[in-house]
Amino acid sequence: MPNGAQALMRTLADAGIEVCFTNPGTSEMHFVAALDDEPRLRAVLALFEGVATGAADGYARMADKPAATLLHLGCGLGNGLANLHYARKGKVPILNIVGDHATYHMPLDAQLQSDIETVARNVSPGFVRTSMRTGDLCRDAVDAIAAARGLPGQVATLILPADVSWGEGGVPCAPPLPLQPPAADAAVVASIAELLRKGGRTALLLGGRALREPALLAAARIAAQCGAKLFAEVFPTRLERGAGLPPIERIAYLAELAGVQLAGFEHLVLVDAKPPVSFFAYPGKPSELVPAGCAVHTLCTPAQDAAASLDALARALGADAVQPSLQPASRPGRPRGRLTAEKVCKAVGHLLPQNAIVVDEAITSGLMLPMMTAGCPRHDLITLTGGAIGQGLPSAIGAAIACPDRPVIALIGDGTAMYTIQALWTMAREKLDVTAVIFNNASYSVLNVELERVGAERIGSKARSQLDIDGPRLDFARLAQGMGVHAVHAETAEEFCRAFEYALTHPGPHLIDARVPESLSGAKRRALPWLLRALPRMPAPLARALKKKLAP
Repeated sequence: MPNGAQALMRTLADAGIEVCFTNPGTSEMHFVAALDDEPRLRAVLALFEGVATGAADGYARMADKPAATLLHLGCGLGNGLANLHYARKGKVPILNIVGDHATYHMPLDAQLQSDIETVARNVSPGFVRTSMRTGDLCRDAVDAIAAARGLPGQVATLILPADVSWGEGGVPCAPPLPLQPPAADAAVVASIAELLRKGGRTALLLGGRALREPALLAAARIAAQCGAKLFAEVFPTRLERGAGLPPIERIAYLAELAGVQLAGFEHLVLVDAKPPVSFFAYPGKPSELVPAGCAVHTLCTPAQDAAASLDALARALGADAVQPSLQPASRPGRPRGRLTAEKVCKAVGHLLPQNAIVVDEAITSGLMLPMMTAGCPRHDLITLTGGAIGQGLPSAIGAAIACPDRPVIALIGDGTAMYTIQALWTMAREKLDVTAVIFNNASYSVLNVELERVGAERIGSKARSQLDIDGPRLDFARLAQGMGVHAVHAETAEEFCRAFEYALTHPGPHLIDARVPESLSGAKRRALPWLLRALPRMPAPLARALKKKLAP
């Protein structure tokens, strides 16, 4: 009879779990040994737990099913929490396996003992379970997989004590049955259809799975029929975009600009999304971004089928045969001269290959990326759902493993790259087709912007030094080379284009250290808070034009 780990391995593979991203320790050694017993399960080593959890997130976004992680005790889980936070916010399915001490060792309060369940509930509010018996382990795993796969997707944490893993008597279990999520209630569809028929300024805010092609097409037909505006949430989990797909405007990160986008609407219909709120609180500014007088309606929640709900609404409106507005094919020209963040975005738009996966963690350096890539060949966009940093490089690992036949382009800020720089080693070890572009502006640029926006007074040299990473300046090309990744510097647009073309035509991974100035600096950064404060007093056409200039 197999031990617990061996039975668990078979159960995971039978349930369709194909990849486990690992950073194991002593308590997980029987799980590690059992990996050799299951050829259907690929094991991918990460040198930091945040890389493992972020890779599992990126994998699930593109594979539409969970990967597993293997983390070492509460400390390892703590190291991986940030990227599990992004998965929770993005409603991404992950089977998060955390090793623990043997059950009889737990009361001894050994040096590595911690309350793993309490830590895990921060990122797994819907499912945390410690499997206390070998005979129950596989059933617990099936319950965790079912929880992760359901809508909305979630991080399901299964805690695996060492003796449960090594104990004899493991019993493999059949995989969970697939569940068909319901569409929106017919009465809800009818009421929103009636609302749209009445006219008035109405917008649909799409999130989650509503940003995939079938749902986007249905939403675009509704918009064409009724004159409604389509918005996407500010940081989509996964957005399908490009030539031939419906264009959709993302809500702006800066609350003042989001206010310009939403101003004047009488109704906001949520489709697998929540009402937009400001990322942070600011003195004297509202946290809720829905304008006064705008009624909020919900077509479907994240627990419902967004595409089916939009199809039902389109049929109710007689819009199911309407021709939707589609993005025409277009590309920006090839940039030249001294390299800037905008020219990097322009080069990406000029050269982006068909069916690419773009991971955007460029922060301020990527302000022009949506505009420069709007008409490119169709591609998927992965963004920073949790709002912090450190997700991009690990997400690129997971996306490349989920879709080995598709090129992955990771656009990363220099500050965020250092949070999970170990991801480069895993890319090299696994020979992944990833091109990482690091916007090396030697600054936490977004925090310099926020320092101005929050109205902090007496900003001196000590404060500024906390947001400056220019001493010493990071050399990402050398860091990448030290981890086995082909890497070059680029200081001109010509150098960047040559390096990007080389990366796209040679097996990866590759890294381009793009030496660029800050996108928002000097007078532009000092003027930004004043402009943002002035937006509510501007005529609406002027405010919209300014918004488009600052964040197209």
